[in-house]
Formats: sequence, structure tokens, C-alpha cells
Amino acid sequence: MITQTEENYLKAIYKIAEKEKKSVGTNAISAQMKTTAASVTDMIKRLSEKGLVNYQKYKGVNLTPVGNKHATNLIRKHRLWEVFLVDKLNFRWEQVHEIAEQMEHIDSDNLITRLDAFLGHPRFDPHGDPIPNAEGKFTLRVQNLLSDISPNRKVNVLGVKEHDSPFLEYLNSLKIALGTTLEILEIVPFDKSMKIRINDSQETIISNKVAQTLLVR
Repeated sequence: MITQTEENYLKAIYKIAEKEKKSVGTNAISAQMKTTAASVTDMIKRLSEKGLVNYQKYKGVNLTPVGNKHATNLIRKHRLWEVFLVDKLNFRWEQVHEIAEQMEHIDSDNLITRLDAFLGHPRFDPHGDPIPNAEGKFTLRVQNLLSDISPNRKVNVLGVKEHDSPFLEYLNSLKIALGTTLEILEIVPFDKSMKIRINDSQETIISNKVAQTLLVR
């Protein structure tokens, strides 16, 4: 039996490892989970005893195949619930993350199988993140950061790297969403901010920080 707190740790370890491409240190887990290093150490011992992580002192933590399967399944449930909330209940993309954080812990494979079928087996969530299938496989696609695109090119928004509400609300104010067409008009050498045209209409300037958070093709 795995508790909700243990599941949250597994998902945190998965996401840190995905970003850093290496073993996960306890300090990184502590920052992600907003808790003390001592609490992280205790939890890592519990997860190790359950065969969900491998831990070597000074070398960090890795998910075992069983732990990886649990983490991937959590991500699958979370992203399917986000699709359901946006597509079927008309929530906005900045409103669904916290709700899905709660719903991902519902322990029913049958429910998730039916939810996936009901939604038409979506491959991406409302933020553009890939949804793993029942076997834990993600759909891969070519995408780039907007900050890596040169001027005088048009791209379409595929996803966002940040899901916090203030950032998504900011994009809403600019009328930037998944599928939006952006044309890079100019890059300011000083701070790498961008002048862009949105959907062949509105022109605005966005910071390099924002450009580094938008995934496009």
C-alpha cells in the first residue's frame, strides 16, 4: 500500500530526474516538496524499504522500475483529469492543476481506463504535456523553446513549461494559448526580450523568461 504522501514523493523524484537527467539529491527533493532534509531522508528510507527507490548516500536517489511505473501512472491520471476538467467541465487551463493534484490519487485502474476512452485517448493535456498511455509510453514530438527561434519566423504554441496560475493568467491577457500563432518580429540584444505578433494581429513585447517557457513548432 502506497500513501498519498509517498506518491507525491515518487512524482517529485520523477520530475526532478526528468529535468536534471541524473540521480536526484535530497536537497532537490526537499525544495520540491517544501519540507526538511530530515523528513526527506525518512521518506527515502520508507520508499527504499518498499522497493520504490534506490538510494546511495552521497550519490542520490533513483526510482526503481516499480517506482517509475507508479510515478508515470500518477502523471497519466493527473493529465487525463486536467483534460476532463477543461474539455468537459469548461475549466480554464490555469484552474485545473490543483484540482488534478487531488484527483490523481483516486486508486481505480478501471476508472482511468474508462476516462481515457471517454476523452478519446488524448495524447496531450491542456498545457501541452504528453499523457503516457496505459503502458507508460509518452508521445514524443519535435518542439523548441520560443527563445531559440530566430526573427522573421512564424511558429505555433504547443505547450508551456510552467503551470502556475499567475503565469497562465498572464498568457491569457496576451491571448496566447495552445495553437496560437506567434511571429517573431525582433529580438532585443540587450536582454533577449522579443517583439512578437500574435495571431497575425496584436503586437507586444515579452521577456526572455517568458520566451524560455513557451514550447513551439
